Amino acid sequence: MSTVAHDLKFNTGGQARGAHIGIGLCLLSMFVFAAQDGITKTLVKDLPIAQLVMVRYWFFLLFAIAFVTLKGGVSKAMKSAHPLLQVVRALLGAFEIAVFGLALRYLGLAETHAIYAIFPLLTLVLAGLVLRERVSLRQALAALVGFTGTLIILRPGLGVFSVASLIPLLAALMFAVFNVLTRKISKTDSFATNLLYMGFWGAVGSSVTGLPQWVTPSAQEWGLLLILCVTGVAAQLLLLQALKYTAAVTLQPFNYALLVFASLIGVVWFQEALDGFLIVGAVLVVVGGIASVRQKFL
Repeated sequence: MSTVAHDLKFNTGGQARGAHIGIGLCLLSMFVFAAQDGITKTLVKDLPIAQLVMVRYWFFLLFAIAFVTLKGGVSKAMKSAHPLLQVVRALLGAFEIAVFGLALRYLGLAETHAIYAIFPLLTLVLAGLVLRERVSLRQALAALVGFTGTLIILRPGLGVFSVASLIPLLAALMFAVFNVLTRKISKTDSFATNLLYMGFWGAVGSSVTGLPQWVTPSAQEWGLLLILCVTGVAAQLLLLQALKYTAAVTLQPFNYALLVFASLIGVVWFQEALDGFLIVGAVLVVVGGIASVRQKFL
């Protein structure tokens, strides 16, 4: 074997191993996110949602300060080309988490995630309208498939529609707007800047509503809150580490494993039932999402 062929084989094998590691880390992070939602669903029964969001953001702010300190300092990270958009983005992110928590209070994990899974396609549509990003015919068809799946889950006009089902849809729309703002801001601002603004203003915004509603948690609830905070940061770090090994476009389809994990936790932990409409609709949403990022899927 020639030296060139040997190097090519070595590089290809290394890339494959890197991809496998990245995918594994991505799947692990999705499982942690799903477990987090299971914990949140347990806590929102007795604790105010605003309080849960506030505690999570206090912890996240500490992590953000520690991170930016290691990446050049807080003063450097505070410099933003879009300070107002950063504040809007951070407050929107905190509010979106609260809305998603509200959905978990009224709906099952599987149904909430099946509807929420439409957010990548909503992001695609908004990016085309707001950022003027090109949306291909393939992507437009993928979005149509995903929206069809969402309608099958919601079933408006068939006598089984629940107003509560609109809550995760609102959360998905808010997260799509959050992603569009992130795309725009990230063209000029660093990851550290995004992280610091999100942590600080998210903590400030959530404290305004969380402190007046404070309910002293029990010892068990404090334990779950601590797990919720730690796993939230851990899941984000796992995802960031996955992106070091594998491109985001490669990992995107595996993000839908979150829906699978959440559904399994819903069935096992909360004894949720999965009906045929939910399963079919969820499959269409996932197919649409995957098709929107796979060049040769359609």
